[in-house]
Amino acid sequence: MRISGGIARGITLSVPKTRDVRPATDRLRQAVFSSLAAYLPGVHFLDLFAGSGAYGLEALSRGAKGGVFVEKDSKTIPHLEENIKAVCKSMGSDPDLLTVIEGDATEVPLGNHTVPDLVFIDPPYDMIIGAADPMFSKLSLALKDKKDAIVVFEMPGSYELNPPGWEEIKRLGQGVRQPTAVFFRKKT
Repeated sequence: MRISGGIARGITLSVPKTRDVRPATDRLRQAVFSSLAAYLPGVHFLDLFAGSGAYGLEALSRGAKGGVFVEKDSKTIPHLEENIKAVCKSMGSDPDLLTVIEGDATEVPLGNHTVPDLVFIDPPYDMIIGAADPMFSKLSLALKDKKDAIVVFEMPGSYELNPPGWEEIKRLGQGVRQPTAVFFRKKT
């Protein structure tokens, strides 16, 4: 898996050899970032269930200012940190603009970090049904001052989410059996 666009295009990402990490497909990531191109410059992101960090690092490569990665698996974090170093070195940017939090992504931990403009959520598919609504509720609080914040939620195409207070603004994917990225924005 590689960064598909921006300054760090072509950098290979380290992915742990475990069944617990399911990296976003290159095709889906390219579609997501083509849709976000005008929105990315200068944003701060939050990458929940970060895994290899592919979503957040792709955003960084394409103009995001900085962000936070949240990953629970201690065996995955060294891969994430290696990827951050490789992408930042390629870009000539400061890795200190990025933070890795080892923790439960369902808690939407931000600590004292900048409130994000863009949130990526790529959870294990088997936990989506029970975790999605509580996560969106926490995001509503965390993003209360960010009227234009976007949440990109990856899930199987057969799933439908209707989190209270949020509206679906875009859906990208290849059908009901394929990974799908759904863009949400808070209702106004």
